[in-house]
Amino acid sequence: MRFGFILAALLSLSPAMGQVPAAIPVGLDAYRMWDQWPMQRIGCRAYMRSTYDRRGGNEGADASHFLYQTADDFNVALDVQGTGLLCFVRYNHWHGSPWHFVVDGADHIITETSTDDPNHPAKDSVFEPRSALPNPLTWTWSQTKGADLSWVPIGFTRSFQMAYSRTHYGTGYYIYQQFVPGTKLSKPIESWDGKTPPAKDVLDLISRAGSDISGVSMPAIASTHDIPAHNGVVIATLSGAQVIRALEFTVPRENAIDFSNVRLRITWDGRAEPSVDAPIALFYGAGTLYNRDGREYLVKAFPVNIRFTADRVHLSCCFPMPFFKSAKIELLGDDKPIPGVQSSIRTIPFKGDPQDVGYFHATYRDHSSPRAGEDLLLLDTREAEGGGNWTGSFIGTSFIFSDRANLNTLEGDPRFYFDDSNTPQAQGTGTEEWAGGGDYWGGQNMTLPFAGHPTGARNPKEAKNKLDQIESGYRFLLGDLMPFGRNARITLEHGGTNESAEHYQTVAYWYGLPGASLVLTDQLQIGDAASEKQHAYVSPEASAPYEIHSRYEWGVDHLKDVEVFPESSDHGRTTHGSSSFTLELDPQNRGVMLRRKLDYQYANQQAEVFVADAADDDAKSDWQPAGIWYLAGSNTCVYSNPKEELGVTQHHVETSNRRFRDDEFLLPLALTQGRKSIRVKVTFKPIQRTLFPNGPAMESAWSEIRYDAYCFVTPRN
Repeated sequence: MRFGFILAALLSLSPAMGQVPAAIPVGLDAYRMWDQWPMQRIGCRAYMRSTYDRRGGNEGADASHFLYQTADDFNVALDVQGTGLLCFVRYNHWHGSPWHFVVDGADHIITETSTDDPNHPAKDSVFEPRSALPNPLTWTWSQTKGADLSWVPIGFTRSFQMAYSRTHYGTGYYIYQQFVPGTKLSKPIESWDGKTPPAKDVLDLISRAGSDISGVSMPAIASTHDIPAHNGVVIATLSGAQVIRALEFTVPRENAIDFSNVRLRITWDGRAEPSVDAPIALFYGAGTLYNRDGREYLVKAFPVNIRFTADRVHLSCCFPMPFFKSAKIELLGDDKPIPGVQSSIRTIPFKGDPQDVGYFHATYRDHSSPRAGEDLLLLDTREAEGGGNWTGSFIGTSFIFSDRANLNTLEGDPRFYFDDSNTPQAQGTGTEEWAGGGDYWGGQNMTLPFAGHPTGARNPKEAKNKLDQIESGYRFLLGDLMPFGRNARITLEHGGTNESAEHYQTVAYWYGLPGASLVLTDQLQIGDAASEKQHAYVSPEASAPYEIHSRYEWGVDHLKDVEVFPESSDHGRTTHGSSSFTLELDPQNRGVMLRRKLDYQYANQQAEVFVADAADDDAKSDWQPAGIWYLAGSNTCVYSNPKEELGVTQHHVETSNRRFRDDEFLLPLALTQGRKSIRVKVTFKPIQRTLFPNGPAMESAWSEIRYDAYCFVTPRN
């Protein structure tokens, strides 16, 4: 009775799929309104920053590379201005704590139970303050086998800064979201106070991971099939506008291992290619259905689970999957026939606008021979189903990273690129970190609502058989999902410097609608006389154009003395004053994203941004403030990784050969909507800061190489 009451209450808070809200679900609402997973997040951008080795290698296992230090106990790893949400944080154990969360100028000290005496870790450790950072939105190394994780949304309205008090093995990655000012959100973003507990209904919902959370009481479409070897069976053909809310299979336990590599294929609306095409075990979050220690749950995640009973194995998926005309669900047999496969599909009507949501995708790649020096490509939406533009959200991965119980390949970093950016908007510190672990999970298995390592032995010697050597992990994104407006390229380093030869298999989960919700409308190339004239570029204090030979941050640039990717050249200027220029827009825009290519050797670049009517004279313009454009740090960082847990903070200066960087700024909707063009002014605001106390000054200037204007628009097929 209590379960039904809570579920009914939750459903009353979340509109039924098809009644797509005008507002983007943010913070805890992203969990309450999880049925809105497929909706377009137009005007939202997500970023993932970390302590990665800025020179492209794997120094200190990508730990302890800080933007700057203001004191020995204040080592800054993240520094953001504007309004936004910190959606996720991952640390290795307690290392680095106490952590400073400086929210709109208020410093909140975050610890865990082991912080006070880190040389003698506390059993069953938890985050502190515990009431503000409770389970299941947080987990520590006691449960994760190596990492401290938090999905508690941390809102900020002006700025957010994260700093480590200690630096031994201070590794971490952090996901945050920002929004076009004026975009309608499910609730206003408010400053986190460090004490208010997250709402109980959300904690209860996440705690039910592994159970049926769909809340759909519609009769299931049930059937039983014998799956032939190397041949396909159509499980169901659905018609009309509907949403699949539960997709379940059960198989006799004695046939489970053979069922692992049966392919699940789903084709939406008669499209030429299936949007879901993946081995069924990997689709449901595990590299194999071999259950090495007889657990009830091999996978107990929020959107998928794999549960063992006495005689059968149950696979359940509750990702909402909308379609508008038809859906064909197939199983394609592997080497052996599988008898008695039972399927259950539950749907509800879709009543919304198809342009407001995306098709569900699970894109499978078999990386049998990774190429040295090159990231694995998990997904490039420009190649998906005939290519072209796609708008949607990246929502996770399931992957095999070894089929011989080799955990060393886990040093590889995730790097994600969205909407033509040459700088990864998401840069991580390692593969097991991405999947919620630390120190290779100590070789142990674990399964959490949004991250896990469900299969694989500690090492080849401890493996019970070949299947036990299949190592897999998963990571799902909900409150921390990553929207894109025209394309997404999801990559993963294999090994610390792309040198691993392990056999990877990957599934990238994403929602996508053909077409674009982010359109490039103009481009100003600084240093090009014709482009500057065309855009009425004015910058009285700017330097003369200068040539730059450098690289973007694409991982290691040399491997075994072989150049992986060479330098490229471009021209730009710097200024300590103001620059103004005109940019063309789509008047039907739903906000504008400015992207700037810059020279990142200049530190802590900060400018005030103003917008005026394009026809106005600069001296007489009614300049309207649009916010602060700020990029913390530079291609020079400070590295501090003492050997001892309580070792003294170090001040090692490191400069990478990657000066090119793309950075983004979101213009308020009120200053762009309905305008065909605008005049933009950026005024440099210097920050006086040394790299570390009594250390070298950080040279700063406003760097300009290129400005791109991207307009958020309603998707157009």
